[in-house]
Amino acid sequence: MAFIDNEEDKKEEQNDKDDDSKYYGNTDELKVVFKEENEIKKIVVEEDEEVIPQNNEEYQVQSQLIEEETEFLAPINVSQEMRKSFLEYAMSVIVSRALPDARDGLKPVHRRILYSMSELGVTSSDPFKKSARIVGDVLGKYHPHGDTAIYESMVRMAQDFSLRYPLIDGHGNFGSIDGDEAAAMRYTEARMSKIANEMIDGLKKNTVDFIPNYDGSELEPLVLPARFPNLLISGSVGIAVGMATNIPPHNLGEVIDGVIALARKPEITIEELMQYVKGPDFPTGAMILGRKGIVDAYTTGRGSIAVRSKTHIELLKNGKSRIIVTEIPYEVRKPLMIEKIANLVKEKKVEGIIDLRDETSRKGIRVVIELKKNVVPEVLLNQLFKLTNLQTNYSANMIALVNNEPKLLNLKEALDVYLQHQINVVSRRTQFDLEKAEARAHILEGLKIAISNIDEVIRIIRNSKTDAEAQEKMMTQFDLSDKQAKAITEMRLGRLTGLAIEKMNEELAELNNSITNFKQILSDRSKLIQLIIDELTIIRDKYSDERRTEIDINNFGDISDEDLIPEKNILITMSAKGYVKRIPLIEYKVQKRGGVGSSTQTTYSDDDVAKIISTTTHTDLLVFTSYGKVYRLRAHQIPEMSKQAKGIPFLNLIQIEKDERVVSLLATNSYNEDEYLVTVTKFGVIKRTPIVQYQRINRNGKIALSMREGDELIKAMKVKENDEIIIGASNGKVVRFSLDQVRPMSRTATGVTGMRFDENEKAKVIGASNTSEGNVVLSIGANGFGKKTELNEYRQTKRGAKGVKSINADKSGALIYVGLVNGNEDIMVVTNKGIAIRTSLETVADSSRSTKGVRVIQIKDNSKIQSVAVLDIEQIEKEVEQEITRTHELLLQTSDSSNNLSETKNIDKDTEAQE
Repeated sequence: MAFIDNEEDKKEEQNDKDDDSKYYGNTDELKVVFKEENEIKKIVVEEDEEVIPQNNEEYQVQSQLIEEETEFLAPINVSQEMRKSFLEYAMSVIVSRALPDARDGLKPVHRRILYSMSELGVTSSDPFKKSARIVGDVLGKYHPHGDTAIYESMVRMAQDFSLRYPLIDGHGNFGSIDGDEAAAMRYTEARMSKIANEMIDGLKKNTVDFIPNYDGSELEPLVLPARFPNLLISGSVGIAVGMATNIPPHNLGEVIDGVIALARKPEITIEELMQYVKGPDFPTGAMILGRKGIVDAYTTGRGSIAVRSKTHIELLKNGKSRIIVTEIPYEVRKPLMIEKIANLVKEKKVEGIIDLRDETSRKGIRVVIELKKNVVPEVLLNQLFKLTNLQTNYSANMIALVNNEPKLLNLKEALDVYLQHQINVVSRRTQFDLEKAEARAHILEGLKIAISNIDEVIRIIRNSKTDAEAQEKMMTQFDLSDKQAKAITEMRLGRLTGLAIEKMNEELAELNNSITNFKQILSDRSKLIQLIIDELTIIRDKYSDERRTEIDINNFGDISDEDLIPEKNILITMSAKGYVKRIPLIEYKVQKRGGVGSSTQTTYSDDDVAKIISTTTHTDLLVFTSYGKVYRLRAHQIPEMSKQAKGIPFLNLIQIEKDERVVSLLATNSYNEDEYLVTVTKFGVIKRTPIVQYQRINRNGKIALSMREGDELIKAMKVKENDEIIIGASNGKVVRFSLDQVRPMSRTATGVTGMRFDENEKAKVIGASNTSEGNVVLSIGANGFGKKTELNEYRQTKRGAKGVKSINADKSGALIYVGLVNGNEDIMVVTNKGIAIRTSLETVADSSRSTKGVRVIQIKDNSKIQSVAVLDIEQIEKEVEQEITRTHELLLQTSDSSNNLSETKNIDKDTEAQE
């Protein structure tokens, strides 16, 4: 920009002003666009130096709040206004959006969808219509909250995995249980389901009140007639302001039976109602654990219900197993559940899974979890229940609107609200039908009079100039009403035939009967209740089905691994190198004495079977090591394997050191104060300790006893106060003494001498026993010879004695086992080659102390007996017999079910043929 600063420019400027004045008049009033720089600076300085009123010392701040109401403004309190506005907003959300009405179980959006579809003519018997058309109609007329909200609500009403009985019949992609979203509304079609027709049945008969829509251009129902208790049957989920609702779906037949029971007996208790309404029935099936959560929800309105997936375990021929999931809890997304399992495996929080597949098809859900060979499937499954959505807790919170106010409902209150609604609906419908029947009967009475006086009626009509004049004359002549006279005037001549007159008389008689029936229903409450019961019975018979969700009343949701494992008799074998496994006892067959046995365990060339104990899967195992420490395991924690399997190292089960080895196992189910744990070492040292000191053992184990250098533990056993002890050594001698000669000691004590050896003798203790185990001494030599001897043949001595001869070691071999038995047990004998044989002690002859006995097992290839275990044959036979009985009963049940199914199919075929 250039400023004017010379005379020529000033003259030109004056000439321009003169020219402008010719066209625009006086230009002095025009604004100056450009000013000189000094003038601009002057103006700016003047604006900067403008005095602000607030900077004036005499300025005083005045309040802008008004104290009195003016024409346009009114004083209000901010806190009160916030409280009022928030309350109005909260109630709007609660009443108009988030919570269902307890009468029809629907939120406003669901009610408007069903009503709009009925008005559009999209019922179950009509063709499908585009979802976009339905959504647009609902949006434009009743629910101006966005098409997405309406379509998502409609989609959920069509999903058979969301609603127990879907209210909309969807055609197209309406989502899946995997969490897949539905297709856009322009691609899908919908119509009302058959059961949804029952929700609007009677809507045109003044059964419910109608209110204006959001702009007053339409009317919409305040509530639907709902011929079935939809609140409990479909359930509801909603989050309002300051409250939420979570009502589980139920079985239609059970809930209707509950309403009928309440209608017949208003004073019925919740406990009695629960005989009909047994619990939630989820569309995805699964299993409810225990009844506590159900009872809490039905009595208080709130309860936590444990829901578990339905699973079963398949055992494969290769020794592996897999878990099959066939039903999952309600509202659980299957892909997320599978992803959680995969993450647990990846993070090594769950070990033993080698493959995870989703084999779900149209036939149903099927998730396959492949396991490693040595994994206990019951234990791993329980871990998955605890760590994944294979088991969830459904938090029932039964809040619904009653008289437009949110209320927490118990089971009886929920059913009673619906029953009162039906009483009102059926009463209004009956009144509507009564008025309609009376109006029709009134017309027919007039027509009857006209037919009886047809000649006079025709004369009046012919002589009248207008219809109104004819009607007036007939009303005066025959004492008719205006409606009757009008109907006579409009009557066709065809109504005068004899057949038409006869039909009219029949219709009038039927109407009179209906009127009488309607009046009786309205005047007699018992007949009204019976009508409601009859209608509910029709609905139940038409739509009810079997429960999908099983209720396990004996389960409480939070269970241990052991609860999933059946208790059964087992053998636990341990090798010299510390490999262990468990084997079902019934896999062994009793053989005659002297048999060659069967291979029971595969070992390496430098490893042999060392120990075998008989116990059950639900027993504590006290594991004693060469370092004098004790660990505790449950027997089911030992992996179950085949007879030929080697087992797994104890190092995988307990935290032992590298050079530490397991030397003894003790099975115990009790820790009584009058019971003691007796330990015997290789050097003959014995110690007695109260067994309660071993009840609590942490994962790192505890010190079981202190031992001398070079000594090691031979046996640990449970004894009682009055028991006697026997100790046997490899030299064939046995010492017998009373337990009271060994005083109780602490857990970490060393003990006292129990059996003494000569200084130069290389004998060592090989076994010990007590009189709680029997009164017959069983002695077995390394060469396969053994015998039974009465305990009385062994004199009782003091502890620390050298003992007396129990077997002829020169012929039978070194004494490998000695113990007290009853004589009717079985024994399991294992050689150092891994060959085992089980035989009954009844086949072993009784002999004196000094004999070698009879052959118990045939020894080959210079092998020796490594270990011997005594088995309670009576208990084993009892278990085998029970197992056979259970299997037989199961086969019979399966056979009966198959026969019944076959008979049912045949009956159905016969019925179809007759039809």
